[in-house]
Amino acid sequence: MQFSETELVYFSATGTTRKVIETIGKNLSVRSNDHNLLLHPIHEDISVPPDHLTVVAMPVYNGRLPGYCTQSLAHLKGNRTPAVAVVVYGNREYDDALLELKTLLEENGFFVIGAAAFIARHSIFPQVATDRPDENDLALIRDFTLRCAEKLRSLPKAEEFVPFQVKGNFPYKEARSVPMKPSSGDDCALCGTCAQICPVNAITVTETATRTDENLCMSCGACINACPSESRQYRGADYEKFKSKFIERFSNRKEPELFL
Repeated sequence: MQFSETELVYFSATGTTRKVIETIGKNLSVRSNDHNLLLHPIHEDISVPPDHLTVVAMPVYNGRLPGYCTQSLAHLKGNRTPAVAVVVYGNREYDDALLELKTLLEENGFFVIGAAAFIARHSIFPQVATDRPDENDLALIRDFTLRCAEKLRSLPKAEEFVPFQVKGNFPYKEARSVPMKPSSGDDCALCGTCAQICPVNAITVTETATRTDENLCMSCGACINACPSESRQYRGADYEKFKSKFIERFSNRKEPELFL
């Protein structure tokens, strides 16, 4: 099977998932169409043609896909369209996220020719996997991309594709929100950049303060990444206590896992 274009669908609050999918896109050597769910969530159904290879890259939050992302992906419809499923996690574990993504795509009319879990800097504890994806990771991403493309080109037709299994469990682990939420410090300039970038509209900026609705906040870190004064951070005694334990437990390097 040949593919004429590539659809790149991703959510990347802190830039690492975007780095992964951009590396994939650059190695497919066809025109790509970007769907950045952080800036442009999908609210209406999009029908993807059979000759548009669709690459979907999602971050892992507490072992699952973010609900914000699955709401958009529900509107992404394939027509026996080939897809590549990718999750990016912060060196702890991706649990059921890759299986969840692969299953969602298959239920929406795609057939997944390749799947992978790559490692990137942890979004809440950036001392873990700090420099990842590194050169070794990027080389694996490039190799994975070429193998997926060759697998698709060698497939006579979609009906002859044989599905494969990925790691994960049914039923999925319970989706839980991350208890730690970012906040603004005393040096906040009240510029409103954090409120503008927040995908769930959890931040309100007034003339005197920046407030976060913790019931809405998904702890994605987009506000931290965008804050021009670096005032936006995770902070507090509980955060510092948990950070030390997390760094100690999850700093040993993990390697990407590929499924083809």
